[in-house]
Amino acid sequence: MPNIVENEQDNSSLPEFLGETQFLPNLNEGALTLVQGWHRYLKSEKGYSNHTLTGYGHDIATFLTFLASYRDEVITPQLFGKLHIRDFRSFLANRKNAGLSARSLNRCLSSVRNFYRYLSRHKNIENDAIHALQGPKTPHKVPRPLSVEGAITVMETVGELSENDWVSLRDTAVISLLYGCGLRINEALSLNAEERPMGDTMRIIGKRGKERIVPILPAVRNAVDAYISACPYDLETNTALFRGARGGRLNARMIQLAMQKVRAAFGLPDNATPHALRHSFATHLLSNGGDLRTIQELLGHADLSSTQVYTEVDSARLMDVYDKAFKR
Repeated sequence: MPNIVENEQDNSSLPEFLGETQFLPNLNEGALTLVQGWHRYLKSEKGYSNHTLTGYGHDIATFLTFLASYRDEVITPQLFGKLHIRDFRSFLANRKNAGLSARSLNRCLSSVRNFYRYLSRHKNIENDAIHALQGPKTPHKVPRPLSVEGAITVMETVGELSENDWVSLRDTAVISLLYGCGLRINEALSLNAEERPMGDTMRIIGKRGKERIVPILPAVRNAVDAYISACPYDLETNTALFRGARGGRLNARMIQLAMQKVRAAFGLPDNATPHALRHSFATHLLSNGGDLRTIQELLGHADLSSTQVYTEVDSARLMDVYDKAFKR
């Protein structure tokens, strides 16, 4: 096993994003420098969010902990380059035995591959084994949008289930942005007062700081304006547009709870969630003749393949309509 006493000083300076240091193996100074450099690269150059960094940190910490025990040696830069495919397979087997699903295993493997891409491109540490390794197969999941009627029901009724008038208008405004503009819920709730929709378009900062311009329908703009007029808090520059009951930035959980009330009141399916409204935005656009490239830009997808899944949704919907029409 690694010499705990000899490397105690290294452990004390482990990057915070790796989590609780007492659960981590010992890294020598060179390996520690590599991990720290990778973290700075993801944060500064790639612009990953804190949430994503935490996920990567957890996965790499798990990998390094396993590695120190499995190889029975201190982690060094040289070790990263000489690992065999059986080492990586053993790591995945270890995580599978710990109860991870195929999807979680692939996410973990993706984190390790990301680390090795950094080593290859920036530190000249090569390892072909990690690229030859195949992750477990995962079930192909297709987004589950609401029907047009279901989306309209949510839009028209979400505000009716609140006892407070300004909260009612707030929830309607947020839902309007999700379905009317295809925003992620975090994108809507991160808007500041001065970023509210005032014209025909609005600038949105999405994942990894990627900027996009989305068109604003009059109904969406009117819903936000109605909320602003009723909001009891001062919506000054650099303050949150959407407020919670106590005046702080609105938490996504409150919109999720509002959607739960709508589901219960009107018998909507379980997939009637805030994020399903974004799926509905894309699917309904596609059904009405929207092209994939335009929808990709509106959603802020970096890769067209992320948008192409909606073609499967639309085809499945059409087949369902066909089956019902020609059931006999």
